[in-house]
Amino acid sequence: MRSPTLMRLQSRAVSGLTRSARFQPQTLLRQRCASTAAFRSAAVAPAYQSKLGQWDQRRNASEVASAVLEAAKANPDGLSQAAIIDSLDPVEAARLDKCRNIGIAAHIDSGKTTCTERVLFYTGRIKAIHEVRGRDSVGAKMDSMDLEREKGITIQSAATFCDWVKKDKEGVDQKYHLNLIDTPGHIDFTIEVERALRVLDGAVMILCAVSGVQSQTITVDRQMRRYNVPRISFVNKMDRMGANPFKAVDQINTKLKIPAAAVQVPIGAEDEFEGVVDLIRMKAIYNVGASGEEIMEKDEIPEKVKALAEERRTMLIETLADVDDEIAEMFLEEITPSEDQIRAAIRRATISLKFTPVFMGSALANKSVQPMLDGVIDYLPNPSEVENLALDQKREEAPVKLVPYNSLPFVGLAFKLEESNFGQLTYIRVYQGTLRKGSNVFNARNNKKVKVPRIVRMHSNDMEEVTEIGSGEICAVFGIECASGDTFTDGTLGYSMSSMFVPEPVISLSIKPKQSKDGANFSKAMARFQREDPTFRVSYDSESDQTIISGMGELHLDIYVERMRREYRVDCETGQPQVAYRETIGNRVEFDHLLKKQSGGPGEFARVMGFMEPTGALEENKFEQQVIGGSISEKFLYACEKGFNLSCEKGPLIGHKVLGTRMVINDGATHMTDSSEMSFKNATQQAFRKAFAESQPSVLEPLMKTVVTAPTEFQGDVIGLLNKRGATINDTETGVDEFTVYADCSLNGMFGFSSNLRAATQGKGEYTMEFSHYEKAPPHMQKELIAKYLKAQADRHKK
Repeated sequence: MRSPTLMRLQSRAVSGLTRSARFQPQTLLRQRCASTAAFRSAAVAPAYQSKLGQWDQRRNASEVASAVLEAAKANPDGLSQAAIIDSLDPVEAARLDKCRNIGIAAHIDSGKTTCTERVLFYTGRIKAIHEVRGRDSVGAKMDSMDLEREKGITIQSAATFCDWVKKDKEGVDQKYHLNLIDTPGHIDFTIEVERALRVLDGAVMILCAVSGVQSQTITVDRQMRRYNVPRISFVNKMDRMGANPFKAVDQINTKLKIPAAAVQVPIGAEDEFEGVVDLIRMKAIYNVGASGEEIMEKDEIPEKVKALAEERRTMLIETLADVDDEIAEMFLEEITPSEDQIRAAIRRATISLKFTPVFMGSALANKSVQPMLDGVIDYLPNPSEVENLALDQKREEAPVKLVPYNSLPFVGLAFKLEESNFGQLTYIRVYQGTLRKGSNVFNARNNKKVKVPRIVRMHSNDMEEVTEIGSGEICAVFGIECASGDTFTDGTLGYSMSSMFVPEPVISLSIKPKQSKDGANFSKAMARFQREDPTFRVSYDSESDQTIISGMGELHLDIYVERMRREYRVDCETGQPQVAYRETIGNRVEFDHLLKKQSGGPGEFARVMGFMEPTGALEENKFEQQVIGGSISEKFLYACEKGFNLSCEKGPLIGHKVLGTRMVINDGATHMTDSSEMSFKNATQQAFRKAFAESQPSVLEPLMKTVVTAPTEFQGDVIGLLNKRGATINDTETGVDEFTVYADCSLNGMFGFSSNLRAATQGKGEYTMEFSHYEKAPPHMQKELIAKYLKAQADRHKK
């Protein structure tokens, strides 16, 4: 047995491998709980038979919870999730063990919503299966918006819950509660994926069996890593022509750089796809019934896939040996792991973000979705197994670990806002304690106390009233005014949780209602959309007297314009889309600027000295003060910083934001009576403009990572189309019947590309764009943009 895996393992010092120290009991917790029998489990059960026993148990549980809370504050790094789980009350531990908070995410058109529809049907949450695009005049349950059903895409993430019954090792049915969020696949709605993954404990990453890892798959992978979300993978569309699940497995390893191995192999493919072979139990699994609602297992594996199953099972164990110490030791000793050992290793490696098991099937053909659901239970964590941190505002933002005990003080995160017929609906993930109807909660951002009038569980656009929600659960609340990302507590803790990552908009356009009488509804819609979507920005340009909306792409803004027409009956006029250009400094420039206006009465006096230079990265700007000797007071230096920030909001070249600029003030002068905060703010702005003009500044344009996929016969036409738009082609991939081009494109050159691509590929091509970075615009474009801006300024002054 001399495989590459064996040789790698033999080169490691595995003789001393032991279980991680995080599984050892915590000293602090043991000391605090020594007198309370905190680590008892089944032995406490007889105590529940009497009232005295019940009282003792509640007292012990309360003392243990208090001890764990103190340990979470005092030494969060030293308190392992294993110790938290060990000290849980048995009833509470059983509840959390049967709970999973998961999301479904993927590239557009990989079958997320179709898969979610099958999950809801097989779990009994819905009584009939409906398809996307509303082909049957109903549409998929999770696409509740009319626009989603018409366009066949998911625009907003949708939450639901269901129960899945899975047999344990003894063959006894065990019911598990799933909180499920279906997310959009289009890059323009990436914020919906961000906020879903921020509060979920695990995810199902869906890939197309034909296309494998695509552009948005890579984006979703990056988002999962950002929030440390474990995932299992599901290769969907096994019934499609050209299906190759093992290409997808290889691409997860190579493109996403995460170890992956199939836990199933298909029985047939394309139109001959029949079912799968479970590689752990080595059983054939088939779906039967009109909608595949029944599972039939056979010990006999079809002869045509027997050799493939054996090969892939060996590969699974070898991959696990690379990421799990227990399997590594067995591999070295040439011991074949049991089914339970393989499952346990997959679970450990998945939760620790070292591995992703790959399932396969076809949601549209109603095949092999149920085994994937079993995988959610077997391999994704329950809420008590995930580390969640907050910052304690009362202790200088020291990190603290959140403990999923219902009896502890409440901590929750508002991750999504939505307007409904009954008012604002706030989605909340409860991390610690219990949220009860009628209770008071405090917003950590403004310390405002609010009462919780109504709590519901969401099922897409349907609701189910509840009186309380425990730790580890997801709910929605009416009657709470807040912003997305706000932390709520019961007021006894000063905890605040980090919000989700919000990307900057890349495209803008002017907008106004066609009829002046619609002004009130127009303003109402703008306020609502901004509140619900952090990537949708609204601003007012006083020079042009226009309202400007900004977002992640043309589709993003088009959807909001259409929603305004449908939901608020406001028809709007929109201007041409405008690119979010940026301006930057060219080189270091020193300045010594004096602002002096003294002509009787209160005057202005401020002198600022220093330099401006590039930061070296086209990202944020920096202001520093290096004043020695107090020539400028702290109060005036704060005004200088304010002047710098205002200058960066609107650059001198074309009126766009400034990037990558550092200003340092190291000296200056003040006047006893004429200096003020306003004079130093104005002096800094004037110094900024003068130094900026002398620094050989430039205009920056956003470059977009663009991925185009189309049938192979159109490859020449598509590449020609991209070349005409000045794209830089980085890579191409050619498959059996389609090809993919990876390119960097100027956003300015991509307007109207969608219609051109459809015409060039007979409607069969598709593309995605995602912001990559800013780069200097070509000189001729810079001249045009500057001339256009100066002319617009001159025209306004004439008026």
